[in-house]
Amino acid sequence: MIAEISHRGRTFRVDLSKPIDLSLPLHDGEGQLRAWWVDPVRMEPVRNGDIEYAVKSGSPVNFRNIFFNPHGHGTHTENVGHIAPEVHPVGEQLKRYFFTAQLISIRPEERRAPDTKTDQVITLEQLRNAVNERPPEALIIRTLPQTDGSARDWSGTNPTYLQSTACSWLRSIGVKHLLLDLPSVDREEDGGVLAAHHAFWDFPNTVDLERTISELLHIPSEVRDNEYLLELQLPCFMNDAAPSRPVIYAMLP
Repeated sequence: MIAEISHRGRTFRVDLSKPIDLSLPLHDGEGQLRAWWVDPVRMEPVRNGDIEYAVKSGSPVNFRNIFFNPHGHGTHTENVGHIAPEVHPVGEQLKRYFFTAQLISIRPEERRAPDTKTDQVITLEQLRNAVNERPPEALIIRTLPQTDGSARDWSGTNPTYLQSTACSWLRSIGVKHLLLDLPSVDREEDGGVLAAHHAFWDFPNTVDLERTISELLHIPSEVRDNEYLLELQLPCFMNDAAPSRPVIYAMLP
């Protein structure tokens, strides 16, 4: 199915029958993707006394409770409510779901941190050199070298993060949606500063209900750096974050 898209004076075509899924699935139990020291995902049948609502136990249907944390258990999208006192539901924020996007791959630079750890940092200069002259609505960052994050526990690993100046610059050029394959745009332990989050949303100077950050993506290695059409879908959670499924479509010549 070929669709023709017009945006900001440009017209391009995409094949909607060939989606590229950038999300990681939620799995029950140990040995699955986690971050921020959260407990494993639990998916378990509802019980009423001796009755277990599972087909294998004689129930006509499977009827499960699911216990998970959007930030710590997989691909998710968050908004400024993540760092604001008020609840700003991300589930009702988006007014449309398709955006022009650019996928870039960045090998972080080593930087010495005040606590003597060696950090891996994505810098302002690196993004300036990689982002198109015509900035996209959405920027998708793949960190190099790639690793299989589908069953990784990120907790306590001091993952790569972005300079706050880099996030501020992305905001200044009009990027509305920032997506990356990391658990956070900020350092795992920064004393609660969250400088990159604050810079991208310019909070508390503004309460920006247009921009989102999506984290813990999986970007297949065979997908090339290029321009894409991004479809960003998430459930209507009345929460600062929700599990999401970013899907991209290649632009046709």
